[in-house]
Amino acid sequence: MKRITLWTAAVALVLPFKVNAQNKLPVIAAADLTKIETAMPAKASAVPKKTRKILVFWRCDGFFHGGGIAGGNKAIELMGTKTGAYTADFSREYEALEATNLAKYDAVVLNNTTQLKLSDAQQQALLAFVRSGKGVIGIHAATDNFNQWPDGAKMLGALFNGHPWGGGGTWAFKLDEPTHPLAKAFGGKGFKLKDEIYEMKEPYSRTNCRVLLSLDLTDAATGNKGQRADKDFAVAWIRKEGQGRVFYCSLGHDLNVFQEAAILQFNLDGIQYALGDLEADATPKP
Repeated sequence: MKRITLWTAAVALVLPFKVNAQNKLPVIAAADLTKIETAMPAKASAVPKKTRKILVFWRCDGFFHGGGIAGGNKAIELMGTKTGAYTADFSREYEALEATNLAKYDAVVLNNTTQLKLSDAQQQALLAFVRSGKGVIGIHAATDNFNQWPDGAKMLGALFNGHPWGGGGTWAFKLDEPTHPLAKAFGGKGFKLKDEIYEMKEPYSRTNCRVLLSLDLTDAATGNKGQRADKDFAVAWIRKEGQGRVFYCSLGHDLNVFQEAAILQFNLDGIQYALGDLEADATPKP
């Protein structure tokens, strides 16, 4: 049986990222690493109900967001270490998503994964995992995976349908629910950020998810560059899948996103929601 390659946060402190022939993660410069460390949340918003362990999966069989994956992996590792909210293992090998391995974890993070080719058994294992009461967290390109797997697309809540707002631009975002517990990181105010922003297609619907962030089309530079007739360009949401919880945030195209304190706090809160430690209402609001 093929050995699953995992490395824990403790190992990652010495060797920050596993380099492999297919997806070579860029080395994070010392100055950039300092920015990530400086932006770290001081503490977790919720005390874990028990010791938590997460699997961060970062394989790409499509477009490879090197900077976003490197930054996201490091930020997730450091947030767990600093706050005690969880410990993290990292892998890009499909065997890591088999049922026997998933049983060790409380949540799975799909960090900028693209065009994943899960076997039928791996698909069913991931669905059973979340539906049993565990968590799934999707970052940025996680919606660019399951065009041939409707149940997987429904689980995440949407499919990628292009990025009219390119990575070179700075765009405006609004809080759909400023008082929602998972919006607390933004202090009740919208914000601007340099990032690549997606337009979503079915199965996305506000009848199936609780939208937390979306594009602010009233901003002149942001405007309506998309194709949706309803002008609904959601950026982050939560939803229930069976007994489990899903958090998705499309922010995270490149390294700079993980140097923003509010974004890191938002992601940590989303992870804690998916773990079941931070209570938040996921009832859809059409």
